[in-house]
Amino acid sequence: MSWRRQIIKAASVGLVGTGIQYLTLFIGVRYLGASEPGSSAVGFLLGSIANYVLNYIFTFESSKSHLHAATRYYAVLAVGWVLNYLLMSLLTGYPFMKRNYFVAQFITTGICFVWHFAGSRLWAFKEHPTQGEAAAER
Repeated sequence: MSWRRQIIKAASVGLVGTGIQYLTLFIGVRYLGASEPGSSAVGFLLGSIANYVLNYIFTFESSKSHLHAATRYYAVLAVGWVLNYLLMSLLTGYPFMKRNYFVAQFITTGICFVWHFAGSRLWAFKEHPTQGEAAAER
């Protein structure tokens, strides 16, 4: 499947996880008094469950075992989770971003999307081509 098609599918799937993350961020900050980075990090983890299932089935049409795919996917996400937390911490350190933490989250989401898509396509869900497919690509 082409990069372009997978990016469109991944972005569509990502909207589900992003919705979960942003809702968790909003509830955490507004109603629970939690920090922006902490609420975002919890939302990131909750959204990742929906994203894994949808990416496995829809975006990458993976035939890997769930143990293999999920292990790799969550390794990619572990780096993304740290990146998300660090970027939110950095950005919300500025007064404007602190007041408008969804702007900070939007910027962070865009950066993390690039990391997650590349890691998922190139490693977590990468299928090894059959000999016939490999020969056809040459």
